[in-house]
Amino acid sequence: MSKLVEVEDLKLHFKLGRRLCVKAVDGISFYVKKGETFGIVGESGCGKTTMGKTILRLLEPTGGKIFYDGEDITNVNMQKYRKKMQIVFQDPYASLNPRMTIANIVGEPIDIHNLAATPQDRKDKINEILQHVGLNSEQANRFPHEFSGGQRQRIGIARMLAISPEFVVCDEPVSALDVSIQAQIINLLHQFQEEFGLTYLFIAHDLSIVRYMSNRIGVMYLGKLVEVAESDELVFHGVHPYTKSLISAIPIPDPKAKNCGEKVILSGDFPSLLNLPSGCRLRTRCPCARELCEDSEPILQEISPGHLVACHNCQ
Repeated sequence: MSKLVEVEDLKLHFKLGRRLCVKAVDGISFYVKKGETFGIVGESGCGKTTMGKTILRLLEPTGGKIFYDGEDITNVNMQKYRKKMQIVFQDPYASLNPRMTIANIVGEPIDIHNLAATPQDRKDKINEILQHVGLNSEQANRFPHEFSGGQRQRIGIARMLAISPEFVVCDEPVSALDVSIQAQIINLLHQFQEEFGLTYLFIAHDLSIVRYMSNRIGVMYLGKLVEVAESDELVFHGVHPYTKSLISAIPIPDPKAKNCGEKVILSGDFPSLLNLPSGCRLRTRCPCARELCEDSEPILQEISPGHLVACHNCQ
C-alpha cells in the first residue's frame, strides 16, 4: 500500500507572551498508508487532538511538512483537499450546531462542494446517508438536542460521509459515549472503512480501543512520538516504559488474572508543557531513568522491522 498521508518533523507551538511557549506538537514524523488505520494513543494533554487538527490544517503548523498523496500541502490553499480530508470530533454535543436541523447539518458539506444537482437530489442524498448510519428520513427535520449522544455521533459521521472523503481523523470519537454505544460506533467506523475504502487516523487515550481499531499504533507523550509499531507488536512487545505503563493499565476481564503480569507505575505528575524536563521528557516519572536521560533527548529509531522507539534504554 502506498502512503496517503505523511508528516515530517511536524511542530505546533503556542506562544504565551514573549518568553513562554507551549510545544503542543514538537517534531513528529509518521505516515498513514491508504486503507489502513493508524492509531495515536496517549494520556490527556499530550497533543493528540492538536496534531490531528494540524494535519488537516485546521490549525496552522509552526514547522515541518504535511504531505497528502505525495503532494506537499503544508502551505497550499486547502479548498480542494477539504473534500478528501475530514474529521469526526470528540464531543457529539458540541460539534453540531444546535440551531440547524439534521438535514441541514448533513446537507451543508453537500451544498459547499456542489454535490447535488437539484433540491430533490440533495434530499435523497441526505436520506441515504442517514440510513447508512442507522437513522431514518423522518429524523432529518429534528434538531440535535432531540437525539442521544450515540445518535449525535452518528450524525457527525453522516456529515463526514456526505462528501465521500478518503482520509478521516477520528478524534476520540467514542470517549464521550457509554460503553455499549462505543461498540456500535466503532463497528460503524469499521463497516465504512471496508465499504468506502477509508483511511483513518484514530486518536484515543484507551489503548484497548486503539488496538482493536488500528493496523499500526503510535504512542505519544508530551508532544512527541515515543514508540511506533504494528498493533499486536506494540501491545505484546512494547519496550518503551511509557508504552508499558499504558499496557499494564488495560483492565483484564478475569478476576483470577487481575494480579498477573508486571505493573509499570509511573511516579510523579504529568509535567507542565511550559516547563518541560531536559533530555527525555519522561525521565522525571520513569523507573528506568539514568544520567544519560537527563543530558540527551532520545530520537525515534528502528529496533526491529517497523518497530521504532525513542528510549536510551531500548536502543
